[in-house]
Amino acid sequence: NSQEIANTVWAYATVDHSSPELFDKIAEIALPRLHEFSSQALASTVWSYATVGNSSPQLFDRVADVALPRLDEFSPQALANIVWAYATVG
Repeated sequence: NSQEIANTVWAYATVDHSSPELFDKIAEIALPRLHEFSSQALASTVWSYATVGNSSPQLFDRVADVALPRLDEFSPQALANIVWAYATVG
């Protein structure tokens, strides 16, 4: 499920294990499901990708599409994490 996807990339990011193949595969799996992600899961996911230096343009583009209409659902911390992630990956 979406929370498990977010938790997996978060766990790898917090131990600074980038595993590009894993992150690429998870992005592929997550893309069609991003509309199911909570605001926290979206923020955590892009934070995780940015933390390990994986810019995944398709993932970041799709998260923006999904998140923008739902910005009122994001906590201040989640918004800060998303802004940091996008600024970090450029």
